Amino acid sequence: MLQSISNIFKIPELKKKVLFTALILIIYRLGSFIPIPGINSTAIEQFMGSATKGGGNLFGMFDLFVGGNLGRASVFALGIMPYITTSIVIQLLGGVIPFFERLKKEGAEGQKKIAQYTRYGTVVVAAFNAIGITMFLRSIEGAVKNPGFLFIFTSVITMTTGVIFIMWLGEQITENGIGNGISLIIFAGIIARYPKGFIQMGQMVQAGALSIFTVVLVLIVMVLVTASVVLVTEGIRKIPVQYAKRIVGRKVYGGQSTHIPLKVNTAGVIPIIFAQAILMFPRTIATFFEGSDFMNGLVQMLSPGAFLYTVLYVGLIIFFAYFYTAMVLNPIEMAENMKKYGGFIPGRKPGKRTSDYINSVLTRITLPGAAFFAFVAVLPQFMQKWANLPFYFGGTGLIIIVGVALDTLQQIESSLVMRHYEGFMKKGKLRGRKR
Repeated sequence: MLQSISNIFKIPELKKKVLFTALILIIYRLGSFIPIPGINSTAIEQFMGSATKGGGNLFGMFDLFVGGNLGRASVFALGIMPYITTSIVIQLLGGVIPFFERLKKEGAEGQKKIAQYTRYGTVVVAAFNAIGITMFLRSIEGAVKNPGFLFIFTSVITMTTGVIFIMWLGEQITENGIGNGISLIIFAGIIARYPKGFIQMGQMVQAGALSIFTVVLVLIVMVLVTASVVLVTEGIRKIPVQYAKRIVGRKVYGGQSTHIPLKVNTAGVIPIIFAQAILMFPRTIATFFEGSDFMNGLVQMLSPGAFLYTVLYVGLIIFFAYFYTAMVLNPIEMAENMKKYGGFIPGRKPGKRTSDYINSVLTRITLPGAAFFAFVAVLPQFMQKWANLPFYFGGTGLIIIVGVALDTLQQIESSLVMRHYEGFMKKGKLRGRKR
């Protein structure tokens, strides 16, 4: 491991990419502490204290994804969530609206157009979210010094510009750095909360609120759960595919064996995000009707840890896992593409039999993957209730951290392997010349 890290800094090009990525993430974190003009950050932090702990309402869940920027009312209060929302919507539209479906099939040019539409949509969504967040900040007692039109206008422009700037930072990482820039920005925001949580846990041990045995047990559970998330995230089901030989002129094509890799959880973290948003929305609306008995009862039933909330949460995660998988993977299209290029699954006839088989495999492997991610999603409720953890471990944050970390490490590893391969070829050429 240490040797691999040292190898990164031995390769000038890779070293430059890693340092550039680190610099951009530092800029993002510095911007997270610049407040919106006219804001009393102390009042907002006090109000968000209960909401941010485990994502108690929609604002708490939102604050988790933006790395606490909403709780600090910074210029990056919206984070990169408007871009993520727009990307998901456009991806889903690709399976429904023919225009976006055609763009997806146009290759690089189509992807450029989709990216441009995503940017335009991000600005619209960011402006809409900024208005909502501004109204939310004004509703907090003592949070805004002069809650007039000037404050609304300034806040909306500031937060929308912040989203555009973060989107630009993410694109710079993707083009000139290492890894997916947008994912790394979310990763940095989530992981920045952990050091403070561990410090608080140490303080609780000193105060006697937590025992050493509980802390050790919690750390063991954290390691085991993280390792399990890595295994499930990387888990794939390989469907063997055989390509028949084709003779074109004097050349023979095909005749090779390969496979279709189907991920155990194709949807990833998307079902958890959708399920959280749906369940947290009624609770967020209920906060504006504190005097209503019906709303108070609804809040209790849909509070994290309640039986009804847990059942609905798990059910929605599994439902959205199947829904999203059906949207992004089309067994009929996969079967047609295989048939077009002379491929077939051994023991299955090309066409409908092949698509039915792929669909049945997807149905079988999606259930255990979705069930495991549902377990990870409800884990923080039990961890905070059982061990009184001062921070949010598990759920969406853990899955995002593992996914982004694995993707970035794979890109670094690919760069190292490619560099070693090129170096080996250069040495071979020099030896050939000497001979």
